[in-house]
Amino acid sequence: MEIKRITENELMRLAPLLALFRTALDSYRGEAGGPDEAAALEELQWLFNKGYPIFAAEDDGRFVGYIVCRIEDELVWVEQLYVLPEFRRRGAASKLFDEAEAIARSYGEETVFNYIHPNNDGVIAFLASRGYTVLNLIEIRKPWPGETPRMKISVGGHEFDY
Repeated sequence: MEIKRITENELMRLAPLLALFRTALDSYRGEAGGPDEAAALEELQWLFNKGYPIFAAEDDGRFVGYIVCRIEDELVWVEQLYVLPEFRRRGAASKLFDEAEAIARSYGEETVFNYIHPNNDGVIAFLASRGYTVLNLIEIRKPWPGETPRMKISVGGHEFDY
């Protein structure tokens, strides 16, 4: 398995994985829907144009996982990390995350910040195995027009719509 930094010419090849990532996130909120590769390609193009480092794990000529990083004030944030289910627990996520940590070290930092869906037990366990255990912040917003939260989540004695 090879890890490579994505070029603009490879965005179309990566779009199906981002579409699956978005579908997985929707499922954590109890929303159904299929992958939207056109929207994924548009999102990838936006991320690439913003200069976000994007890396993919390639196995036998096929992209099987990817990571998107955002660098802000020399802090590295993992915006997206996704590996195809059949390639999980085979080292792809670790190799991809190594890239994010290498970027952080290049800025003299010792950690990477991660946006994680609270129901994504797999990624939470993965990060914990790498020593990421500190809850840093909670993002809170008003509901969007027409949005009906489907569940509640408790953090530190506070209950939030989700």
